[in-house]
Amino acid sequence: MGEIVRYKRDVWGEEVILGVSWDLLYVVFMAIVVLLIAHAIVMAALAKRNLDRPTGEGRRIVRHESIDRWFHWLMAASILVLIFTGVAPIIGLRIAWLDIHWISGLILTFLVIAHIIRASFWQDFKSMLLMPKDFAEPFDSARKPGKYYFEQKGMHWAVTVVVLAVIVTGVLMFMQIDSPFWNRTNSMPEDQLGLVFLLHGLSTLALVALAATHIYFALRPEKIFYTRSMVSGWMSEDELAANHDPAKWSPKEAD
Repeated sequence: MGEIVRYKRDVWGEEVILGVSWDLLYVVFMAIVVLLIAHAIVMAALAKRNLDRPTGEGRRIVRHESIDRWFHWLMAASILVLIFTGVAPIIGLRIAWLDIHWISGLILTFLVIAHIIRASFWQDFKSMLLMPKDFAEPFDSARKPGKYYFEQKGMHWAVTVVVLAVIVTGVLMFMQIDSPFWNRTNSMPEDQLGLVFLLHGLSTLALVALAATHIYFALRPEKIFYTRSMVSGWMSEDELAANHDPAKWSPKEAD
């Protein structure tokens, strides 16, 4: 644990947790770079030159409503700002990061709560659930998913857990500093605050890895039409037939 956790002596001379060791940031960065480059090389080696990808021409169907696209891009922006402002002082960038950081955190918190409410009452929440049968999907090319395939569901739930951890620990830390809403109280004992810093740091490192992985796969040539659908809202009927099972997902036609 010595390489993961930083310790300090409190006012009583006892050793308490200070937070995560930020040397791990560089380890995570290099690991992600190596893994994604390896994936790109393997995919290039396996790619068939004569493979015909589905076309984006023809009849269009709705994949994402406009409100859901707004949620996605606003949450993405707030997460990227949080990552940048959180990492900036660690890598030596001298910027006034703290206010931007907690404001972005509050925006993300509001967006996540609004998204959870919308997903629970106005969307098909079950379409994002990971069921036991879904785990066979990556190993059976004949098995087509509904609206979301296995990897998309897995990424969604991984991001959900990590973002909720970032928000909960971030709010606890936010309560310990001066803000327009209250004056700092230093009410949390040092050992508990150190644990919160540790969990916040670990969830931040996980968020960095997930964000980089998500961006990489969003830009993959064979998946770029999903990114287009998150911008424009639509995908083609040909793309639907090639990648999804109409019996499991029958979207409406786009205007």
